[in-house]
Amino acid sequence: MVKEEAFRVEEHVLVPKHEKISEAEKKKVLEEHNITVHDLPKILRSDPAIAHLDCKEGDVIRIRRKSLTAGESVFYRGVIDG
Repeated sequence: MVKEEAFRVEEHVLVPKHEKISEAEKKKVLEEHNITVHDLPKILRSDPAIAHLDCKEGDVIRIRRKSLTAGESVFYRGVIDG
């Protein structure tokens, strides 16, 4: 019998890098943009791309995407339960 390895979606070449930011960085980002975490686009805590990050509701995720024009694009998402 062949042993199957678990597929880790966060390691796939087409999935951008997701990282949980610290509380200090979260505060800085929110103040910089004059928003609250509830104003950010949402990401489910159960999303496979962040399942390994041990997130809780209210955390902020930074998503870094490679871009042909900008080199790298950075987006932020607020974690919600769901």
